[in-house]
Amino acid sequence: MISTLSFGHPPPRAHARLSISSSPQPSMSSSSDSPMNTPTFDANGRSNSETQSEARIDSRIGSDEIVPKIEETEVQLADVKTEPITDEPPISPTEPVRLRRARGRPRIHPPRSPTTAAKQAKARSKTGCTTCRKRKKKCDETKPFCLSCQKNNIHCEGYKPVEIWRSGKDKAAEARRMSTDVKFELPPLMAGVENDVDRMLLQHFVSRASAVLSLHEDQSTNPFTKILLPMALQHEGLMHSVLCLSASHLCSLSPSNDYEDRQVFHRGKALHLLNQDLQRQKAGEGGVMVYEDSNVAQILLHLLHSICDGNTSGEYRMHMIAAKQIAMTQKLSSPEFQSLFDEFFYYHWIASQITSMDGAEVPMMENFSLPFEINPETAGLIGVSDGLFGFISKISNLRRRLRSRVDNHLEPVMDYEALITAHAIDTGLRSWACPQTPGTPRYTISMLYRQATWVYLYRTTKDSHPHPYIKSAVDDGIRYINELPAEGWIQSNVLLPLFLIGCAAFEEEQRVEINRAFSGLMACTGLGNITFAKEVVDRIWELMDAGDPESWDWEKIINQKGWDFLAT
Repeated sequence: MISTLSFGHPPPRAHARLSISSSPQPSMSSSSDSPMNTPTFDANGRSNSETQSEARIDSRIGSDEIVPKIEETEVQLADVKTEPITDEPPISPTEPVRLRRARGRPRIHPPRSPTTAAKQAKARSKTGCTTCRKRKKKCDETKPFCLSCQKNNIHCEGYKPVEIWRSGKDKAAEARRMSTDVKFELPPLMAGVENDVDRMLLQHFVSRASAVLSLHEDQSTNPFTKILLPMALQHEGLMHSVLCLSASHLCSLSPSNDYEDRQVFHRGKALHLLNQDLQRQKAGEGGVMVYEDSNVAQILLHLLHSICDGNTSGEYRMHMIAAKQIAMTQKLSSPEFQSLFDEFFYYHWIASQITSMDGAEVPMMENFSLPFEINPETAGLIGVSDGLFGFISKISNLRRRLRSRVDNHLEPVMDYEALITAHAIDTGLRSWACPQTPGTPRYTISMLYRQATWVYLYRTTKDSHPHPYIKSAVDDGIRYINELPAEGWIQSNVLLPLFLIGCAAFEEEQRVEINRAFSGLMACTGLGNITFAKEVVDRIWELMDAGDPESWDWEKIINQKGWDFLAT
């Protein structure tokens, strides 16, 4: 038995709200049998469905069942009306709209139709000439100059170049690239060193060229880097001379148009600035020109440039004449540079007599020494500081005297005075003591110069025929050459003794060694005058093999070729 609990009467106006959606509700029976789908109303205006709902609610209040909430209907489907359909046709976008005429007097300026207003104005042409666009006139766009401007006698400025369209993204990318590509060149730190090639030339001069021109391999003791380079930093003309010499040496090692162009440029600038300096300088006492140390250094470097360049036209002579005038008439302000200048000038002055028929006698002391002293340990060249070049100068004077007697057909060729002079030179060479430390490359090359000097004396005073004496002397000279390091600074002084010994090589095995020494010297130093010296030696060998008595006079052979160069 089920008990019924009553909780009293429900509060007034506690009616459930019935909500009917626009979609039909699912039901168990058909729509005709359901009282929920056909509401009826009583006299008070309340529908039967509401009454039944209240009755069910009242009956369920007293029971234990859960009563679901039922929303009351607010909108009925029958109340929804459809939009009336008109029979008017739609407005066509191509037909003009018929506007209703307004009442009253017509307007002076009637309104434009929508289609007329919708038409866009014709865009102006942007391809006309610049003049017509400025004048805002129609251009016939005749190229290169429009006829409109010509008819009006107006100068036609032509047409702007056609610009390729680019998107904003491309323009922004180009702007970023241009901003990153902006690069300002730094001004030169040293006057005369203008670009990367010049900086490379300066480095080559410090590391390679200066070592070839001197016996000092160490840059701290090399006179070209220790004395000349600081002077070049203070003088633009001297810096151009340094770079010209370096470019000339590089061209002989590895020919290049860049090096050749810079050599020509720096040489022209150096000579131009040197002439300007000489014009500004005033003459000293007695009307003799007084040269500055920087200008003297330029003259010395131009002299060395003719050696590196392999010039055979005698270009070195004008620099030699100027250097001779300076050496004889003035003293330089720097004692270190004075010692460097004296050594290099006298070395090349005396060496020039070996390959030239023209030459004046070099002033020297009674003991065959030069009129100045240089420490052999700090000397940049061999032969000057140790006194050997005094003997070479005396032999060159003797050769000119004997050549004159041969050309004039005087007998005997070796007269009493020539014999006494040759005996004195031979005696001095035998008593000569090497000032270098034994066992060092400097000692070996000093002994090589002594050997070459004796060979020079023998070839001057003896007939050009093979002899055991000259064969022994040449063999000893080749041994000295083979003892020298194949590479390095010591090779810079080998050309002169190699040339003298080569001109006395009668034997075939000796010539093989001479050829090897010439090839190694060319590969090591790269000096341009080595090729011409070797060509002269080859010509002497041909005359030797033919038994020609003139094979002793290589100066005449050089002169016949029209050459004038230094074998240093």
